[in-house]
Amino acid sequence: MTAAQEAPVTLRKARSNAGKIIEHHLGSKPKRIVARGGLTNFVFEVRHAEGDFIVRMNTTPDKLKDYLKEQWAIAKASEAGVPTAKILEVGADIIGMPYMVLPKVEGQEATHHPERLAILREMGRLTALIHSVKTSGFGQTFDWSDNTLSRKETWKEYLHRELKIEARVDLLDAQDMLDAGQLKRLRSVVRDMERWDPSPVLNHGDMRLKNVVADASGAITAVIDWECCASNVAPYWDLSMALHDLSVDAKQEFLMGYGLTEEKIREMAPIVKAINLINYAPYVEQAAAEKTKLGWNNIARACVGRWIFIRFD
Repeated sequence: MTAAQEAPVTLRKARSNAGKIIEHHLGSKPKRIVARGGLTNFVFEVRHAEGDFIVRMNTTPDKLKDYLKEQWAIAKASEAGVPTAKILEVGADIIGMPYMVLPKVEGQEATHHPERLAILREMGRLTALIHSVKTSGFGQTFDWSDNTLSRKETWKEYLHRELKIEARVDLLDAQDMLDAGQLKRLRSVVRDMERWDPSPVLNHGDMRLKNVVADASGAITAVIDWECCASNVAPYWDLSMALHDLSVDAKQEFLMGYGLTEEKIREMAPIVKAINLINYAPYVEQAAAEKTKLGWNNIARACVGRWIFIRFD
């Protein structure tokens, strides 16, 4: 076990590590290092003679796999025409913890951009491009990894062994998240999904405004934060995350950008809603675990704002 794993990494130590990483790879010390986040995930903006860079690092050794997955996905998405910030380096040896280095992307997070609707339409188009990247297997372990034992080669295997779909539906039932009619419809959709035999493609996993950088005119300069990317069914998987917190008008712009007809959207709606509910089941479980401390009325707060109560009808 390394010293970095034995003791908590302070922000000061992480900042020093960012300097070591840059000096190692670029041959000289950075001019300036500014923290942009930190706890178990540290993010630094670094100014260097060769340009401005972002250094991300994590105290969890297993995070190296996620960084390698992101690197693969970003490279493939870029080849498909998606604007991305190419990951320049992924490693762990220099500082004893996983890190990645990428160039800083010019622009601003699109969440509050005045051209949000136009950006959402373009996000829809870019999501379709991401889905043009063919993959093999389903879930978190796919083409980026040489591992074979953790692969889920079929959709049904993925649903039951990795997503654990039955347990998640049972959890929603146990926590009274749905009434009897809603639960019946959800189980019906799940049974239909189990019979699918889809071809997997790359999914971003969190295609939302907060993960898009745009310039002043609204042009997207990069799709960022590929941490949740996976090999999955499209367009259902990405749409279940991309649409759930958007207004009706915003949803329409995204879907038009993707190129979906109104008839197709109506056909897909129950499946997209079902996947959304299933994805948030773990956060309901987390909230339920805090029930004695917070009271049931505060469950949503315990989920750190990530659980959404949506109609399933």
